[in-house]
Amino acid sequence: MELKHKTALVTGGGTGIGRATSLALAGKGAAVAVNYSRSRQEAEETVKLIQSLGGKAIAIRADVSKEEEVKDMAETIIQSFGTLDLLVNNASITRHIPFSDLDAATGEVWDELFDVNVKGMFYCARAAAPLMNRQGQGAIVNVGSIAGSTGLGSSLPYAVSKAAVHGLTKSLARALAPRIRVNCVVPGAVATRWWSGREDQMLRLAPNLLLQRISTPEDIAQLICASLEQEGMTGQMITVDSGQTM
Repeated sequence: MELKHKTALVTGGGTGIGRATSLALAGKGAAVAVNYSRSRQEAEETVKLIQSLGGKAIAIRADVSKEEEVKDMAETIIQSFGTLDLLVNNASITRHIPFSDLDAATGEVWDELFDVNVKGMFYCARAAAPLMNRQGQGAIVNVGSIAGSTGLGSSLPYAVSKAAVHGLTKSLARALAPRIRVNCVVPGAVATRWWSGREDQMLRLAPNLLLQRISTPEDIAQLICASLEQEGMTGQMITVDSGQTM
């Protein structure tokens, strides 16, 4: 799919992978709705960056775990751009909990992570699907994690939530075919603010990777854009992890 003149929604679009993806999409000529929940300043900075380069963008606040807020966000996008062609389900949260501390994985933690990481992606896809069908085509990329494949990660509930994202991708690909493609980009370690305070751990990890480097947000953004463009692929998990899971 040609991304030029398309409209994209990037959830969690103000920081990290979301910001890099918003900028990459704008660089390919797409208008971008930069969603945020708490990072208003960062989202508005991302919009200003896009506009300074001659692109079109707006910042929209919505908690993706709240169905009504997602519906309102979709309506705002229609009012601003007239359509929605592309969705990047990037917004995610985590809790850093040792895997052995099962008592710390409370019901509250499970609900919080699944509400944002899984149900939030579903709500956004459900809101976007009718708009994409109206256009006759559309593409969705969910951002997963190797934690969902390896069972490792920042916490047990996070790893399980990302495994659910991988499953959601396959189910949505079936549900929304043939007009809407749904794929999942599966990053390994990425140099984002999630590593804040854990830089030493990141430096220890890098030499042990096959490519001996930690992925950048721009690495992931490039693959997200390629997945949106590729018209012959749906229901796929595409890993970019510098060989971490080899």
